Amino acid sequence: MFARRHIISTRDFTKEEIDYILSRAAELELYARGSKTSDLLSGKILANLYYEPSTRTRLSFEVAMKRLGGEVINISSPETTSVAKGENLVDTIRIVSSYCDIIALRHPKEGASRMATSFSTVPIINAGDGAGHHPTQTLLDLYTIQQEQLLDSLRIALIGDLKYGRTVHSLAYALSLYGAKLFFISPEALRMPDEIKMDLIEAGVDIFESTDLRDVIKEVDVLYMTRIQRERFPDPTEYNKVAGTYRITTGLLAENPRAVIMHPLPKLDEIAADVDETANARYFTQAFYGIPVRMAVLSILLER
Repeated sequence: MFARRHIISTRDFTKEEIDYILSRAAELELYARGSKTSDLLSGKILANLYYEPSTRTRLSFEVAMKRLGGEVINISSPETTSVAKGENLVDTIRIVSSYCDIIALRHPKEGASRMATSFSTVPIINAGDGAGHHPTQTLLDLYTIQQEQLLDSLRIALIGDLKYGRTVHSLAYALSLYGAKLFFISPEALRMPDEIKMDLIEAGVDIFESTDLRDVIKEVDVLYMTRIQRERFPDPTEYNKVAGTYRITTGLLAENPRAVIMHPLPKLDEIAADVDETANARYFTQAFYGIPVRMAVLSILLER
């Protein structure tokens, strides 16, 4: 089902395939925590190929591979490689794929990972491509929601940068498979792209849009907050117009004390610091779940 397959977009999955990955992640969680050891991927090598900064994704892929007994090679500073000499992505992929068994690729250009699949001799995992998709982030998001026992009856608000946010693009498509009701909360300039909304509506998804978080705060189970991404804005002036639009505080949470708060991280000031200490905050646990989920993906793709 998955052996040597590329993972580029959540749209490439069926619900049954996602459920299979999540069940495998649950089986591997004790290994992810270091309570058990494994040599499942002994002799296998993961190449982390990152053309954009990353902390959680890169490190969790590295930990996931090592927890399974595999090895990792990292390219996280392209300026120190032949990329700085002008080598194109195609040639880099051809070379790196001859050095390893699987590649996790992050690139600022949307579609870069799918293009890379045409030239790689090993599976490519899209670790984020511009404003496109981030499928393993979506899988760990779904795993987090599943652990809260909310996945099959979910009402979720996706908040912040819905135009450029690849995490919310991927998550919205995946949640369409589970019958979730989606609440899109964003500034007008950062609304969910029309083509994505049309795809979701055609799939029968119930969607509500607003610019005001208070319109939906009492109705949702999950608040999925995103950072408004300065680096995605071609014009800094436009970024300054929307920066700081939304902020989750303990006062806001008083309107819905049961709400689960998620965030793909890094977060800036869109979540007040004292919220970190509440029972609502799940984003640090969410980040940890990247390890068992990526362990599941690596083990499945490498046929073990």
